[in-house]
Amino acid sequence: MSSSYDYDDPNPPSAGPTSASYDDLGYDPNFVPDSVKTFVVHLYRHIREKNVYEIHQMYEGSFQKLSDRMFKESPWPSVEAVAPYVDNDHVFCLLYREMWFRHLYARLAPTLKQRIDSYDNYCSLFQVVLHGVVNMQLPNQWLWDMVDEFVYQFQSFCQYRAKMKNKTEQEIALLRQYDQAWNVYGVLNYLQALVEKSMIIQILEQEKEGLEQFTATDGYDYNGGSNVLKVLGYFSMVGLLRVHCLLGDYHTGLKCLIPIDISQSGVYTSVIGSHITTIYHYGFANLMLRRYVEAIREFNKVLLYILKTKQYHQKSPQFDQILKKNEQMYALLAICLSLCPQVKLVEENVNNQLREKYGEKMGRMQRYDDESYALYDELFSYACPKFITPSAPIYEEPLVNYNQDAYRLQLKLFLYEVKQQQLLASVRSFLKLYSTISIGKLATYMEVDEPTLRTILMTYKHKTHTVDNDGKIISNADIDFYVNEDVVHVVESKSTKRYGDYFMRQILKFEEIISEMDRVRLE
Repeated sequence: MSSSYDYDDPNPPSAGPTSASYDDLGYDPNFVPDSVKTFVVHLYRHIREKNVYEIHQMYEGSFQKLSDRMFKESPWPSVEAVAPYVDNDHVFCLLYREMWFRHLYARLAPTLKQRIDSYDNYCSLFQVVLHGVVNMQLPNQWLWDMVDEFVYQFQSFCQYRAKMKNKTEQEIALLRQYDQAWNVYGVLNYLQALVEKSMIIQILEQEKEGLEQFTATDGYDYNGGSNVLKVLGYFSMVGLLRVHCLLGDYHTGLKCLIPIDISQSGVYTSVIGSHITTIYHYGFANLMLRRYVEAIREFNKVLLYILKTKQYHQKSPQFDQILKKNEQMYALLAICLSLCPQVKLVEENVNNQLREKYGEKMGRMQRYDDESYALYDELFSYACPKFITPSAPIYEEPLVNYNQDAYRLQLKLFLYEVKQQQLLASVRSFLKLYSTISIGKLATYMEVDEPTLRTILMTYKHKTHTVDNDGKIISNADIDFYVNEDVVHVVESKSTKRYGDYFMRQILKFEEIISEMDRVRLE
């Protein structure tokens, strides 16, 4: 039940009515239509009975249909109005408000007070999960959406607060009064607390030894227990990756994800939004750390998955978000392959799509002139997360907008890296032509002196090697070399031939010919 607009965009193109305008439309928060009474009563009963299937149907289906039919331009009834129909159950009311605010963000434009109230509700909900007795099972989709929305609303608040230029005195007073709302330490602490309290890291380690059944059961507890804390803790590791990426701390973000083996299917792949968000941020963090091969591999896998399964998600509320992230990851893959030409790592169908979308631009990006830098700038700006500045403004200074500062810093760092690749591209083009070449001869070709060339060769080594999460040095180079007695010896990696892909294509073509022959015969 994710919002229909891009979750990385804190300013959707059509934000919908403000609170003032839906009040003008005659919205009464205390009026509860019969269909809403029925909905909350049934949802409450299914939650009490731990009927995950029915909860999921109501959460993904009924809530969306009612929102489309009755609440396109106004919020749902207030929690105070529906509470009497659900025995004033405290936990259910927190869950209802979580859905209420998510609908408000997706369809309307939250006020500053509503943003603060939503944070308070998340704090209360997470406090219950962390310190109370939560005897219920909820669908993975809902638990993922909680973490996803929590991080999104934090990002949205940081972007909102950073646009100080046109803030009213009342808004500034509220920001001063509630200075702890959506505080970066509070957000990180809640996510970290969910990871630690759930003991999910230990559970995943025990699962490798055959002592736990977390992934095999998709995180659900079939012995009458609760999945809420464990699965929230699991998804919070993805949430931490995302927050650290928004802050530009890619090393820490990737460390938070280490307990999840993304080379295998897991609970994170059981929800399409979680799968795509995980790989998008994982790939982007690796791109920024120059681990291009790892980024290419993971982008390739998830893009192939989307290519194969896209048609099954067309009716999903997340479909627009899937398409948006799909396009962004193709742009990031184009950047990776332009900086690290390892096309052999990309499956043919994905490569065909990539060439169709960015083939011409990728050719120009590898020339490393002013136009190529503009293209890198364009693709990075389109595909990067919406970075945030988490610190509060200094209210005594002249009020200015600083919401783009973090993005400009990350763009500057990225383009600086691209410019450093310029000399490497020319070295690589010469090395591709030789198996051995003397330092003097290569220096002449590159029109530099020998000491400068040795510096360039050392730079090439540095830029094509990086350190992974385990501290091992890994290579991104498709062409490597070593220098022995003033002679450069080139070692080119051999591409593996994909016989399987070839035979599959021929089989498909053969089946098409047989089908066409049968059709002609019938006619």
